[in-house]
Amino acid sequence: MSEQYDLIIIGGGPGGYVAALRAAQLDQKVAVIEKRESLGGTCLNEGCIPSKALLDSSEYFALARDSFGRHGIKIDAPELDLAKMQKRKQEIVKKLTRGIASLFKKNGIDWVNGTGRLGEDSDNGMQVVVETKDGEQTLEGETVLLATGSVAVELPHLGFDEAKIGHARDALEYQEVPEHLLVVGGGYIGLELGSVWLRLGAKVTVVEMLDEILPNTDQELAVELRKSLEKQGMTILTGTKVTGFDKQKSGLSVKVEGERDEPIACDRVLVAVGRKPCVEGLNLDEAGIDRNKQGQIEVDENYATSKAGVYAIGDLIHGPMLAHKAMDEGVVFVERLAGRESLVDYGLIPGVIYTMPEVASVGATEEELKENDIDYETGKFPFMANGRAKCMDETEGMVKILADPASGHLLGVHILGPKASELIAEAAAVMAFGGSIEDVELIMHPHPTLNEAFKEAALATMGRALHA
Repeated sequence: MSEQYDLIIIGGGPGGYVAALRAAQLDQKVAVIEKRESLGGTCLNEGCIPSKALLDSSEYFALARDSFGRHGIKIDAPELDLAKMQKRKQEIVKKLTRGIASLFKKNGIDWVNGTGRLGEDSDNGMQVVVETKDGEQTLEGETVLLATGSVAVELPHLGFDEAKIGHARDALEYQEVPEHLLVVGGGYIGLELGSVWLRLGAKVTVVEMLDEILPNTDQELAVELRKSLEKQGMTILTGTKVTGFDKQKSGLSVKVEGERDEPIACDRVLVAVGRKPCVEGLNLDEAGIDRNKQGQIEVDENYATSKAGVYAIGDLIHGPMLAHKAMDEGVVFVERLAGRESLVDYGLIPGVIYTMPEVASVGATEEELKENDIDYETGKFPFMANGRAKCMDETEGMVKILADPASGHLLGVHILGPKASELIAEAAAVMAFGGSIEDVELIMHPHPTLNEAFKEAALATMGRALHA
């Protein structure tokens, strides 16, 4: 007999495990199918968390090497213990993934370790077949949620291998610092991981086919970030594409066309040109589930697919491939299934790039407002004029606010600077409640703090910044 569940979730990443926890809170019997040996998906195992661990460790290393002297701290030149740095990263991942497993146990959620696929219709909903190390297992669920996330895009002329050419997962596991790392793709993944190895001593070259890095980011900030990264020693070639490579004794010779036409000699290549929905083996075609030209699963406003009883969220459907988007969709899916009113505000999904300085944004970019012929006022405030940033010795960047000139409502907020990832939450909160420049003005911001720059930028839209 197949085991019966109210909800079966295929995929134990941010969207899947959060949906499972919320469903269990609402007294549903839940099973989660996850092919990895640990829960958390790409985000916890080989993405968000391990990359931030290495970004923080490499930033501390760079600060000790380059910045302590300015603070009057005299130390010998720091030595890198990469093995210990990697061990620390793995310990963080292990603790967090075990924490999710503990939450599953606490909430009575069944975790089936294996690869799941959609099976036949049944009297109780749908069968899900799981290939486990002990053989095939069948579950039956009234509702099935697909939350299998995404995988790295592979270039046909630069295929992944186990030695020299890889994607983000490989770049997180290097056991020695590359002499020359070539990053293909100027998006956030390439820039973040390029920054890690640049700080630790590698020569890093980024090749981007488009005219500027971070094409979906407010371009004024993208240009400023590029200048900062180049000042740190990163080489960035825009308007340049990779056309092939030759293997050499010392590494690779990568052929490029564009801003530079000479081959680039390197010992490692990180391909970071994007990600695509992970749908292989799910039996979507056999189940009659529709997909669009991008390979994403088509869903309605309740995340229902074209197959009755089957739903999809996260990287499988339209929208930015971000863990926090998937998490919110998981909660909203479950609550709507239970008859509750719940929604995701897709106009207010924050985006963060964890370089140094960081970039964080929410709402519309200036380019989007111009394209849609929307009137706006701009207010900017540089961290150079912020007291806390001066004390921290991190004065690069600015806060940029785009506001409606008639109502003062915030249309977009873009931050380049220290702790931008933390500062953007205030902007998102103000915008979520329909706040205006006047509302920001009425909020007393503690002094000295970085978030005073947000208030000053808001005042600048009215020409009233006090410290500009």
